[in-house]
Amino acid sequence: MRAPRSIRRILVANRGAVAARVIRAAKALGIESVAVHSTADERMPYVKEADAAVCIGDAPAAASYLNQDAVLRAARESGADAVHPGYGFLSENAAFAERVEAEGLCFIGPSPRWIKTLGHKTAARELMQAHGMPMTRSSALLPDDLDEVTRVACGMGFPLMLKPANGGGGIGMLPVRGAQEIAAAWRQAQSTSAKAFGASELYFETLIDMPRHVEFQFLADRHGQVRCLYERDCSVQRRNQKVVEEAPAPGIPRDAVQAMARRLEAILAGIGYDVIGTVEMLYTPATGFTFLEVNTRLQVEHAVTEEVTGVDIVAAQIRLAAGEPLAAVLPAPIACNGHAVEARIYAEDPVRFFPSPGELAVFTPPAGEGIRVETGYAAGTRVSSHYDPMLAKVIAHGADRAEAVARLAGALEHFRVEGVKTNIPYVLRVLRDPAFAASQLHTQLGAAIASRPL
Repeated sequence: MRAPRSIRRILVANRGAVAARVIRAAKALGIESVAVHSTADERMPYVKEADAAVCIGDAPAAASYLNQDAVLRAARESGADAVHPGYGFLSENAAFAERVEAEGLCFIGPSPRWIKTLGHKTAARELMQAHGMPMTRSSALLPDDLDEVTRVACGMGFPLMLKPANGGGGIGMLPVRGAQEIAAAWRQAQSTSAKAFGASELYFETLIDMPRHVEFQFLADRHGQVRCLYERDCSVQRRNQKVVEEAPAPGIPRDAVQAMARRLEAILAGIGYDVIGTVEMLYTPATGFTFLEVNTRLQVEHAVTEEVTGVDIVAAQIRLAAGEPLAAVLPAPIACNGHAVEARIYAEDPVRFFPSPGELAVFTPPAGEGIRVETGYAAGTRVSSHYDPMLAKVIAHGADRAEAVARLAGALEHFRVEGVKTNIPYVLRVLRDPAFAASQLHTQLGAAIASRPL
């Protein structure tokens, strides 16, 4: 690989595993990296892996990783000419992307206009529907009036999903199956959305019961070309949070997947989308694919796509943001080889699922054929209560799904962690569940398995 000529030093505006991942891609391209860290993260491994490091504030995210002034000051003072936001934190903040570009730096992500437009769910739905995207019925933004909200809901018909118009990640989504549930759901969703996203705008979508959650990975250049790197199944979730992801999506007819991929390529090329993104869809045999949202960033689960395609998605993202044509970044047709499955390992109680912060007395990730681990931790580092409790992503690749799942289960059995509790026992229950083994996947499966007695 070669480095884009316009990027020589990247500041990574993130922490942990994703910061380490970006630093690794930068090194492969011959680009220097600058890590930022809070006072709580000074001893984290990624800080030592970077060419330079800057402390940007105290432990709370608002005082450090979400502090735009501090991040931009670190970029200026470190001599960075580009900023990679990773995922989470500022990665889908259009105002931050605009400030990065105003500083004369390269924002390693989609253009700010796409982050702004597609980050607002009702605006994204309107744009995508105008370009032929299949989707369920939805409302406009709901007024701040319970009687009017009730009128809209009853007019649409139940069941419905009440959703925040800003943000994502399943935060604040609540099912509404009858008029009697509207008031409580509306108040709860407003409160959650305001706290999580700084805005309480809500809307309704028609609820599809127990669908598959399938997402399509895209790379795009700034010259009108778009390529799909196949799809991932992210149906195994708990509380709308993904737990197990895999590629390709099992049990869905390949002709249906390929037709949707080509359709999405045409839509994204038609609107002029650029750099990187993921179109998230719901799927049932009865409805086919229906639009959910567009994530304008690198996804947590990008590694399963890398394993089956051989494409370094992070390195490609950097090169595309620098203006290189897609034909130079992906010069040949990409094949999907074998199967990959990823588990998100969290520091949390595996039964009650409460976070389990603490110091890692022992932290020995698994290794072996077909096993890949992405982590930001090492023995002796501390899992802070200030951040997401994800310890690692463990990815297994195999010739087929059965081999990949077996390798992942075996790897998790040998993942030694002491000092905090982990969700590994729960993930192993998922991997060994008969419905999961039979590819009978849907978005309620993870919760159903979690609710069963041990």
